[in-house]
Amino acid sequence: MNFRRPIVLVAALAVLVSGCGVASRAQNVDEGTAPGIGSNPPSGPSGPIPAGLEKFYQQKPDWERCGSNQQCATILVPLDYTDPTGQTIELRARKVLARDRGGRIGTLFINPGGPGASGQDFAGQAPMLFGASLLRKFDIIGWDPRGVGESTPVKCLDTAQLDTMIAADGSPDNAAEVTDLDKEAKVLAAGCEQRSGRLLPHVSTKDAARDLDVLRGIVGDQQLYYMGMSYGTYLGATYAELFPKNVGRMVLDGAVDPSITSQQMGIAQAKGFDTALDAFAEDCAQRSSCKLGSSKAEVLAKVDQLINDSDAHPLPGDGKREVTQALVVLGVIYPLYLKDFWPRLEDAVADGLAGNGARLLALADEYTDRQQTGYADNSNEANIAVNCLDHPDSTSIAQIESKLPAFKAASPRFGEFLAWSSVSCINWPVKPVNQPHKIKAAGAKPIMVLGTTRDPATPYEWAVGLAHQLESGVLVTRDGDGHTAYLSGNACVKNVVESYLVQGNTPAADIKC
Repeated sequence: MNFRRPIVLVAALAVLVSGCGVASRAQNVDEGTAPGIGSNPPSGPSGPIPAGLEKFYQQKPDWERCGSNQQCATILVPLDYTDPTGQTIELRARKVLARDRGGRIGTLFINPGGPGASGQDFAGQAPMLFGASLLRKFDIIGWDPRGVGESTPVKCLDTAQLDTMIAADGSPDNAAEVTDLDKEAKVLAAGCEQRSGRLLPHVSTKDAARDLDVLRGIVGDQQLYYMGMSYGTYLGATYAELFPKNVGRMVLDGAVDPSITSQQMGIAQAKGFDTALDAFAEDCAQRSSCKLGSSKAEVLAKVDQLINDSDAHPLPGDGKREVTQALVVLGVIYPLYLKDFWPRLEDAVADGLAGNGARLLALADEYTDRQQTGYADNSNEANIAVNCLDHPDSTSIAQIESKLPAFKAASPRFGEFLAWSSVSCINWPVKPVNQPHKIKAAGAKPIMVLGTTRDPATPYEWAVGLAHQLESGVLVTRDGDGHTAYLSGNACVKNVVESYLVQGNTPAADIKC
């Protein structure tokens, strides 16, 4: 499992909408001919425009119909914000129009996480996921961040190469297996540099946050209304750090703590997955129909047996691919994101123990967006590209090996996989641009931070950490299972979030739901 998706994970949501269809590219700015400039009358910008970026903030995107009550557009932003007269890249965005046009508050920008997840797809699902009050009062815009999806994308590997990388042994037992893992990481780095070398230095979260302010200016909002989930909380917090006076109402759900190191992140996530798996095992064992045992310990032993046995003996999968240990681990982790998926995990583990890996492979494929004809998007590659820039990590195999005892002590089950996931960044052609640090966002209006007590991907303590370091942070706690809070069906969380976004009602103190 030698890829970086586990560091800040995507919300487990079905985002199955057709794209708006646009070729992404980098090009030189030409104000007379550049797409999205010089079309419809401008709706913005409002608020201060950073010097030299006027032509980006003053774009007039062509919002074209791309679904029921939905419009899509292409927006230009600088490839390099230190050189705004140089090359540009494209951002593709989808807008769900507010149902109450006369009472519209403004635009709510949304990000589902990742890094690497499509905000366009997330927006397409908004009518089924978001509350009626938000749909009435806000235009909802989701966009593919730079490097992602239909925006100018990071491209690295073909389908066969990506299959090999994801299925590679993520818990090497000897020097030969370590060498194989390192080889796959080098293939990835070389492919990214060859196909996307120009873009790689410019896909950091700070760059994406600057893009978000351009989008805010284009739609004409004086201040930003934003809801980010999982990695989207890191993007939102980074925005608040860069543009604190532009923060209007901001919800950060399934928060990432920007002050902790990659090692601390990995260890916390390994523990988080253990906690979630414990909850699954206890729930399963309480049912007489549980296929994995009649006690929590028995269920966990069956999962461990499956993971351990698949290291030496991969399972048959779909007739073309075998299910390696790395794919088994992904198949186990993915259903922990959503409690509704726990029955699928039970069935997949039971089948795996009987020698059939098809269900596990299907779960792993959903996690990595692998379809019958190949990968649906570039989320796996974009995830690595952003994380290797955002988070300083191990710089050698020896350094990873030195950290293994701490990871194994924290989680004998998942720790080793999380430790070796950093191998992708060892050979990365671009140096990281960020250091772990607390984000205070001094001067920002109240920012709502949501955390779930048994969140497997973004552990609850991260939400506590972010809420406390933000000078205006307010913590909302959901006692429950699964990843993120607002979309969990918890009425208390829903009411608190929507009252804050629509009416500006900020809780006077932290809230528990």
